[in-house]
Amino acid sequence: MKLLTATNRYHVLLAALLFTIGSGLLYFGVLWALQGEAEERLFQQRDYLRREVQRTGRLPGTPFEGRMQLSTTPQPEGLRDVLLLEPLENELEPYRQLTFRLQLAGRPQWVSLSKSLLETEDVRLLIMWLLLGVLGALLGCMVLLNRWLARRLWAPFERTLQQLRTYDVRQHQVLQLPGTRIEEFAQLNLTLTRLSERVAADYASLKEFTENAAHETRTPLAIMQAKLEQLLQLPDLPAPAGPLVADLYAAVQRLARLHQGLTLLSKIENQQFAQAVPVSLAALLREKLDQLEGFIEDKQLRLEVSLPATGTLPLHPALADSLVSNLLHNAIRHNQPGGLLRVMLTGTELAITNTGPPLAPTQNPAQFFERFRKQNATSDSPGLGLSIVQGIAVFYGFEVRYEYAAEQALHTLRVVFKH
Repeated sequence: MKLLTATNRYHVLLAALLFTIGSGLLYFGVLWALQGEAEERLFQQRDYLRREVQRTGRLPGTPFEGRMQLSTTPQPEGLRDVLLLEPLENELEPYRQLTFRLQLAGRPQWVSLSKSLLETEDVRLLIMWLLLGVLGALLGCMVLLNRWLARRLWAPFERTLQQLRTYDVRQHQVLQLPGTRIEEFAQLNLTLTRLSERVAADYASLKEFTENAAHETRTPLAIMQAKLEQLLQLPDLPAPAGPLVADLYAAVQRLARLHQGLTLLSKIENQQFAQAVPVSLAALLREKLDQLEGFIEDKQLRLEVSLPATGTLPLHPALADSLVSNLLHNAIRHNQPGGLLRVMLTGTELAITNTGPPLAPTQNPAQFFERFRKQNATSDSPGLGLSIVQGIAVFYGFEVRYEYAAEQALHTLRVVFKH
């Protein structure tokens, strides 16, 4: 629900409540005044009749409008509401009736004076319809006024929101927000502009640091690896030093892979892969499977491949290569000798299935995507493969799902493409 809608709802509810209370008070106040006027006329007629009877000893003939009835039978005195038959229309109409006693010709008689309330009913209906009309007009005007004010007063906020939606920190640009006469919006624009300046500066610094760190550490690692290779090839290398140098060489290789994985993750999280081109995952998968054919044969894996022509996806070539490579390496590394390796690609997802060790009840599949999380602690893998897969999926809006079939101990990683 939008802020304006919520605000208008409260305004309309409050106006309706106050108007209803005020209308009710006005309605009953007018009815009370009209009824009081009718009663006052009845009392005036009663007083007039009493004076005439005292003066002449008899009742005057039809001295005023209304009905007057005489009865020698005792009647309850006072005011009350009655329904009397209207002879012309042959309908019962409401009357206000006043009954009192008079001495006529030495005998008590009860006089009932009645005044029609039909005019009061007409006035009541007129007031009710007027109040309803005013209420409807008031609420309609409030809604129209709020909509007009929303378009006029909130236009700077909408423009600011639109620029925030299209803001891209990778462009190294500062937000250029329009000026406004509304103080709150002006303060918001100023705060967002300063925030974008800091974000752009921090992003540039982080990008520069990542690039420098990747470049400056890559060269020493390459030198160390090359020197260790030369050292291992020396014919006069002492026998006791051979295993030590081999272990050192393996550690340097692992450090190089770790450096490469962390650098890639940092670039993905900083969204430094802006360029995307159409990539055929089917062709890329065939290429990677050919490259890994030796590893697949070493483990004697049963390969099942389904790679129909599914078109292309807009991906950065390096990220597409890393996504496919990490998924396949993970499926081969954790597979069992003679196990299954199934690669299935459709227009909506990529699914890679492999046999593997049973999943313990205490294991949480979500932890497989954490950095440095390894199923086998003695593995030389840095434990970043699935973290990279998850990072690439988040970068492109894909969804990564893990599924496990306990009957056959099949592990499936499924990348669902966005539609």
